[in-house]
Amino acid sequence: MPSDIAKRREVINFAEKFALFSEQWQPKVVAELNDYQFKIVRITGDFVWHDHPETDEAFIVLDGELRIDLRDRSVVLGPGEMFVVPKGTEHKPFARQEVKMLLIEPRGTLNTGHEGGERTAKNDVWI
Repeated sequence: MPSDIAKRREVINFAEKFALFSEQWQPKVVAELNDYQFKIVRITGDFVWHDHPETDEAFIVLDGELRIDLRDRSVVLGPGEMFVVPKGTEHKPFARQEVKMLLIEPRGTLNTGHEGGERTAKNDVWI
């Protein structure tokens, strides 16, 4: 992990950061703001139903089209759009084709909440 000073002095270029990895569903931390992490991720296909009882989760689409299924409706986001899933709300992201997005959530938040499983990514992986 970069030092606190290095993290705060680096200009973040999303295109350069995305060029460094191709894995799907494996969020990479690019910055922190207080106790919140900014994570970029590539996704394709269906995720698992999960929630985050302790925190909201922000999805910002940078490229592609993301559908976030909620138990009572679905939300579709395109490039430059954002949606905040309220804490405790079950949701399931889906992308027909690859989506590049930015997630904002507290440090230590697991991508699958308490559901676990094969889609659970390691936390605090910096790029």
